[in-house]
Amino acid sequence: MLINRKEVEQIAVLAKLSVSEGEIDAIAASMDSVVEMINHINEADTNAVKPMANPMDAVQRLRADVVTEKSNKDKLLSLSSQVDEDYYLVPTVVE
Repeated sequence: MLINRKEVEQIAVLAKLSVSEGEIDAIAASMDSVVEMINHINEADTNAVKPMANPMDAVQRLRADVVTEKSNKDKLLSLSSQVDEDYYLVPTVVE
């Protein structure tokens, strides 16, 4: 076994889990199988595999960066009662 009872108890304490004595062996066996699976995966030779951003080799379609709306700045500023060049003037809230 890669993971023993004592390690399961320590992990349970760190994770703040209450584990009964009867569950410790089953949890250790389950965690052991996970560690074995990870070790098996780590044995695979991946040197010839190129890194990929998407497992489906999908390419992200990008739209053209084109301005689609015209500026309404002057029209919107004309609706305000007080402006200073390109800024709205508002009353002071905090003194």
